Amino acid sequence: MELKVEGMTCGGCAEAVKRAVRAAAPGTEVAVDLAGGRVTVSPSGAAPDAAAVAAAIDRAGFHARVTG
Repeated sequence: MELKVEGMTCGGCAEAVKRAVRAAAPGTEVAVDLAGGRVTVSPSGAAPDAAAVAAAIDRAGFHARVTG
């Protein structure tokens, strides 16, 4: 799953997004492209709920939308 995330400006932002994703979808691998504003979520099992992941990022103070 890929998400476009607006508002990430530093490494601390990237870490906050990773924590939010892991809280919403435990057991996933999370890769952040800070410069591109993209987050890739790779599940180790069943695919996480995309809306729940995006909502968790939004609650962390960013704006996320699923792109793939």
